Amino acid sequence: MKKSIIAALTAVLALTGAAAAQTFPDRPVTMIIPFAAGGPTDVLGRVMAQKMGELLGQTVIVENIGGAGGMTGARRAADAKPDGYTILLGTVGTQAQSQTMYKKPLYNSLTDFTPVALIADVPIALLVRKDLPAKDFKEFVAYSKANADKMQFGSAGAGSATHLGCVVLNTAMGTNIVHVPYKGTGPAMQDLIGGRIDFLCEILSTAKPQIDGGSVRALAIMTADRSPVLKDLATTKEQGLDVQAYTWNAIYLPKGAPADVVKKLHDTAVAAMNAPAVKERLESIGAMVVAPARQSPEYLAKFTADEIKKWEAPIKASGVSVE
Repeated sequence: MKKSIIAALTAVLALTGAAAAQTFPDRPVTMIIPFAAGGPTDVLGRVMAQKMGELLGQTVIVENIGGAGGMTGARRAADAKPDGYTILLGTVGTQAQSQTMYKKPLYNSLTDFTPVALIADVPIALLVRKDLPAKDFKEFVAYSKANADKMQFGSAGAGSATHLGCVVLNTAMGTNIVHVPYKGTGPAMQDLIGGRIDFLCEILSTAKPQIDGGSVRALAIMTADRSPVLKDLATTKEQGLDVQAYTWNAIYLPKGAPADVVKKLHDTAVAAMNAPAVKERLESIGAMVVAPARQSPEYLAKFTADEIKKWEAPIKASGVSVE
């Protein structure tokens, strides 16, 4: 008798789970973007959220939760119920660099999240104020070495990808230039435009409009290859200093998310990023949609682990550590 009751309950639970998966989502989904509105991650996230909402038949609400280099928002996502209704748009900063840069990270990127899909790679460009005497990257390196004690660089916040981009640049140049952290990319960019800071290692998706508008000057792309949207901008390596900085964007769920919900969101994210209008929009701002072989949850899990290891050495070599 007891066995039959247990079997019946098991069957009911299985049917309930299957039904829940079939109806997911039956209400709006929240995408946590762990940075301020208007920044590069926000720009990409809103493009994806709109298309994913259309494909899911439910609104995907964007919630910007900044702080601690993106860790505050990521922690909020990690603590959410793993039912698929709260997703995180993670970055190299929140999911990889934070694990070494912070003395006490707010989470473990490998155990506190469920990987869903890697979306795009985005290079970082070195931007300088318009009136900086250095006219190219080689002159910038020489000028920085001679004037390091008088210069300042900005970032979207301590521990962000924009911060670490300039940290590895400083390390490569052998300089120790003062860091000015801001609450997001927007105010940092405004101070660069206003000449109140000297340079910014900015993610291309938000750097490009300012480059095109002539409000700042771009001296180099900090990746191995040139960007298709700025073909005339040489890489740092081409200009004599092999230093790389970039970001990427990926979708994660809290740990313990059901496999069928992961698949639903993965398939939706892939369909969204490959939609012609979305792909064109992302590529127009310098975000390169990843190849199909790199889009799976399994790939993202390994990729996240590899990125943590990849950034450990340069972060430790820089000597930068954030409480």
